[in-house]
Amino acid sequence: MKILAFAGSNSKTSINKQLLNYTLNQIENAEIDLIDINDFEMPIYSTDRQVENGFPQEAQDFYKKVQDADGLVISLAEHNGNFSVALKNILDWVSRINMPYLKGKKLLLLSTSPGGYGGGNVMEVATKYFRMFASGEIVASTTFPSFHDNFQNNEIVNEELKNKVLDQVNIFVEALAAVEA
Repeated sequence: MKILAFAGSNSKTSINKQLLNYTLNQIENAEIDLIDINDFEMPIYSTDRQVENGFPQEAQDFYKKVQDADGLVISLAEHNGNFSVALKNILDWVSRINMPYLKGKKLLLLSTSPGGYGGGNVMEVATKYFRMFASGEIVASTTFPSFHDNFQNNEIVNEELKNKVLDQVNIFVEALAAVEA
């Protein structure tokens, strides 16, 4: 099984990248392509740019990575209740290459924040977006509240949250395995 994984943040110190790395370490027997969205920075999407210049190579490369994967693990950063601008721009470009670009893909969505809602706002946005517009199948998702209290030394220290994350990982891996069977 091939998994594409990334955090929806362009911050070098992203807590979503930390949660993503922990989560990926719980997945066995998979080929994981962990990418950094900073490697896919491109001009802000506009139809004028698309008509004048076509699709940036970064958009085409990102799209290819999505198409090569059986499933995606995405840890979503919340910026003002929504996707980060960096991720939104990538999604805007890729969606113009081919919509629905996630058709047939299984998704595990994560979000975290320093606060008690754990990125719940961006999770709501993402759930609607990835299902409705991109046609991805969200098979598992979870929010992770109060990151700095519950994640220390690269480990989840809250047993309830640890079990919640592991349960979602298992659901995702089982869904991918069922496709291979």
